[in-house]
Amino acid sequence: MRDDAQSYEFYCLADRTFYDTPTNRGADHPDFEPATRPVPAGWQHAPGETWMHYAPEGLQLPQQGWKIHVSARLADVERTLETVWAYCVPRGIAFKFLRNEAVLVMANSKAAPRGSSGKLVTIYPADEAQLELVLKELDDLLDDVRGPYILSDLRYGEGALFVRYGAFVSRFCLSPTGERVLALEDDHGQLVPDHRGPTFSMPPWVALPTFLQPHLDARNAVTTNDLAYSIESVIQFSNGGGVYLGHHNETGDRVVLKEGRPHAGLDISGRDAVARIAHEHEILERLQGLDVVPKTYEHLELGEHHFLVQEHIDSVSLQRELVSRYPLSRPDATEADRAAFAEWATQAVEQVTKAVGQLHDRGVVFCDLHPDNVLLDADGRMVLIDFEVATLAKDKARSTLAHPGYAAPADRQGVEVDRYALACITLGVYAPQTTILLNFHPGKAFQLADMITETFPVPRATIDAAVRTVVGPEVTSDPELAELALPGKAEWADVRAALTKAITASATPERTDRLFPGDIAQFRSGGGINLATGAAGVLYALAKTDAGRFPEYEEWLRKQSLDTEAGPGLYDGLHGVAHVLDELGHRQDALDLVDRTLADDWSTRELGLHSGLSGIGLSLLHFDTEPALRAQAVRVLDLVAERLGDIDDVPELSGGQFPRAGLMYGSSGPALLFLEAFERLGDTGLLDLAEIAIRQDLRRCTPTPEGMIQVNQGWRTLPYLEEGSAGIALALQRYLRHRPNDELAAILAQLERVAHCSFYVQPGLFMGRAGLLLTAAALGAEQATVDDLVYGLGWHAMPYAGGLAFPGQQLLRLSMDLSTGSAGVLLALGSALHTAPASLPFLGPPQWSESSSRLFAPKEV
Repeated sequence: MRDDAQSYEFYCLADRTFYDTPTNRGADHPDFEPATRPVPAGWQHAPGETWMHYAPEGLQLPQQGWKIHVSARLADVERTLETVWAYCVPRGIAFKFLRNEAVLVMANSKAAPRGSSGKLVTIYPADEAQLELVLKELDDLLDDVRGPYILSDLRYGEGALFVRYGAFVSRFCLSPTGERVLALEDDHGQLVPDHRGPTFSMPPWVALPTFLQPHLDARNAVTTNDLAYSIESVIQFSNGGGVYLGHHNETGDRVVLKEGRPHAGLDISGRDAVARIAHEHEILERLQGLDVVPKTYEHLELGEHHFLVQEHIDSVSLQRELVSRYPLSRPDATEADRAAFAEWATQAVEQVTKAVGQLHDRGVVFCDLHPDNVLLDADGRMVLIDFEVATLAKDKARSTLAHPGYAAPADRQGVEVDRYALACITLGVYAPQTTILLNFHPGKAFQLADMITETFPVPRATIDAAVRTVVGPEVTSDPELAELALPGKAEWADVRAALTKAITASATPERTDRLFPGDIAQFRSGGGINLATGAAGVLYALAKTDAGRFPEYEEWLRKQSLDTEAGPGLYDGLHGVAHVLDELGHRQDALDLVDRTLADDWSTRELGLHSGLSGIGLSLLHFDTEPALRAQAVRVLDLVAERLGDIDDVPELSGGQFPRAGLMYGSSGPALLFLEAFERLGDTGLLDLAEIAIRQDLRRCTPTPEGMIQVNQGWRTLPYLEEGSAGIALALQRYLRHRPNDELAAILAQLERVAHCSFYVQPGLFMGRAGLLLTAAALGAEQATVDDLVYGLGWHAMPYAGGLAFPGQQLLRLSMDLSTGSAGVLLALGSALHTAPASLPFLGPPQWSESSSRLFAPKEV
């Protein structure tokens, strides 16, 4: 697990209000004892958020090679770390280990990345001879240590040691999808992607050391051939194991096989997936005969893995059915649409309630009730699945592994845990995912109730009963939210003041890693200062909406930008910081930052606006009055033009194994660069390139039955500013200003319809409602559309420090940054409501004039 690749839950460990680095976890999660020792004489130590790194001074390791990973269950951690320390330090072998138990549990939880999970220690042998020796000697020293199987690695013997060939230092290259990724050097001296998946593989030019061949043979000898079942497909994977669709080899009956990996997929009580599989089998045996649970056939072992074989139910989840029926995710939903949905939702909630009641009658508490664990078949049968954490009602216990949007607070035990989840389902079918917000402000339920009953024809008594279950019968209102200046209800000046109050109250100028709390990306290099997730973006939004200037915070940004390892990107690096400093009047500081970026090797930079050449080129155009930067801008334009390709050079799908479409990572970023350059240079060839880039993104879009055009990812479509159709619409609108085209104008109208929906799961600027609001305002949408987008921000509005704030990505914590949080909402509201409409850099009115300098004379086509 790399320090920059953690899940959002990992950054929830330290603070209940904001995402924060686990190093700020406090006394509740102390580091493992070896991490507290004095650094050995002659050694270097580099502490990280997750890993504690140790290496002898002056050690010259290769840049890549075979590395050893040590896995250990919780009971074996202390002994394992002591053994590795005592072995590696006197022998001068570099190593690192996870810093504390909370990090280890999160890294090995059910939701953890499967490819990296299980690693407690990484050891870096200097060569293959040392690799063999370390494996042999440590295998003896750790002979009875057990831990989860590391899926990305080859297991050495039957113990806790695993090996993988990979990078020892961070080098980068462009992947086949055009993204900047960690790299290895191949046998021709070229950098290629360092693939880190959940299966063991070797680069094709690397030979497996001879002594490892028996271990590879042993791994390949494990098959499912001895099972009485054949696996047909994967339903889903988690770190605890897979869920597979299969059939019985003799009868042909279709079944579901649920896998539990030993020591993997830990919950908060430390139970692994195997223990939960056994527990689920016991619970289902207790519930057999009920039509609302699947039949269970057997509990078996294959190797060390356990499988629970259950009835296959040809069905869809309640969550998927909700998504397909939800009217507010379609444009211009009518009252009839809302009424029909409310009727269906009422019946669905009643059916879930009856099903849970049958469990309670058998003395069982589900403890993990949420729409993904409720199945609906074609005949109307409703079935509850996933009883791993179910408890007995008499035990009055709590769940050890629950969906954050339905997890009961600490004062609920036993059947009250399920009743809380039922209340959240009652609210959540009308306001999907927003019940996550109840975790850190239960009173939000009162406002959700108001918005639900204002939007849907559902009886107020039904919603109020759910609210009472959430907040408790003794609580009748929430004064904080009642007095809050909400978008769409309060005046713009009051909303702006409330947002500003919350943003400034969250500031931590005493910290050096961040000024304003935001997305987890701010804990990567430079993330605390940058435009997307750092101080630069927040100060930009405050300034652009005339919310105020804050000299103390500007000075913090100037100081921290002098000492950062941030890359050159516009939204994630120094060019974005430079742009904001220039906007705030710190021209020389901005130029100094831009100068620092010129030493970067642009060959490994992607094309996109967020981190790549398009954003860098736009920034250089912004500073084109400086001769040296003018020449660099031309160089970047040439690089982007050379690498753009033709329309058909991109696939018809976005994301996954394919390059992403959209404004921030797709071809609309290069389009924006070419358009900005055309407006400054007058070269119509740049318009030709802009059209190619826009059509590349349109190639990765698909029409919907509701008349929208959205980015097509194959399994879903996206409307958003960052990676969806909204960002493409902004680039296309700008192109059409210069070169009208009836076909593209008609496409723009369909792209724009994504802003006519009334609900978006997240409020943020890049991947949520605020981005659609900014898009609608920029495209000149009808006032009713803009008003609806403004009002709808209330679904996610939260009080903080007497002001107004919004949750960030995943909705698990509040965020103040530009891309995911409150500053982005502020900027979007400013684009629609401020007297001088605000915008993102290079998306507003041109910042040049006819008297501006040009890089070169216009060319004729």
